[in-house]
Parts: sequence; C-alpha cells; structure tokens
Amino acid sequence: KLNVDVDTVQHGVEGLMYLLTESSKLMISEIDFQDSIHVLGFSDELNKILLQLYLGNRKEIRSILSELAPKLPSYHSLEWRLDVQLASRSLRQQIKPAVTLKLHLNQNEDQTAQVLQTDPSTLLHLIQQLEQAMGEMKTNHCRRIVRNMK
Repeated sequence: KLNVDVDTVQHGVEGLMYLLTESSKLMISEIDFQDSIHVLGFSDELNKILLQLYLGNRKEIRSILSELAPKLPSYHSLEWRLDVQLASRSLRQQIKPAVTLKLHLNQNEDQTAQVLQTDPSTLLHLIQQLEQAMGEMKTNHCRRIVRNMK
C-alpha cells in the first residue's frame, strides 16, 4: 500500500522504537527530545507528532522496560570458614590457607546458596576491587548515570 520497500519500513519502525525507548530510559525533557529529533531533519509537524507520541507513551514504555529487566538475586547472608592445611604426607611443613564462603541469596522469594572457595590473596584482591567500585559510585559522573537510570 505504501509503495515502499519492506526493509525501509522495518528500519523506520526499528528507528522509531529505538528513539522512544532510549528517550524513555533517560527520561529526557521535552526540550531535549525536540533537540534530538530536530537533527533528524523532519518537518515541524512530524516533530510535534513525535513529541506527543513520546510524552503520551513515556510512562508506559518505562513500565514495560522495567518488567523486561532481569530479576537479579539479592544478598541475604554470608557464612565463611578459614581452612588451613598445615602438612601432608609428602610435605611435612606447609601452610595452605583457603577461605570457604557460603553466600545465601534471595531470588523471587526463593532462597539459594552458593559455595565459593578461594585463597586469601585472591579474596583481598576482590575486596580491593569492590572498594574501588564503591568509590567510583561516589563520583559525579556515576551519580548522574544512576539518576538518569531511575
């Protein structure tokens, strides 16, 4: 009916879908949305229609995107144990420490447990990396990203 190639229509719909989902994710304002679509070179009438489409469906798109987000497990509790092997048949004096962690997680009201074992040096490296990540979350750049994700 449109006398247009199928690929052209498909790319147009995908582009419109991408524009609306990304704009809804970032919760951009009317002015920012208008600036974004002004660059595309559409007519003023089409820009107004796109703006109305965005404003009318922004909340619904965000709710659908939140439902599609993966449900990740959350922390419940942690048990740990330090094991040290002091000797074996072949080596009379050796020290081989191991840290065993039992991580209890909640996922969809179900509780699961994961058992992990590592040596102390790897555990210290993991702790340093996590502390560094927590420090990164305090930067202005990360705060802006987190604020826009909500």
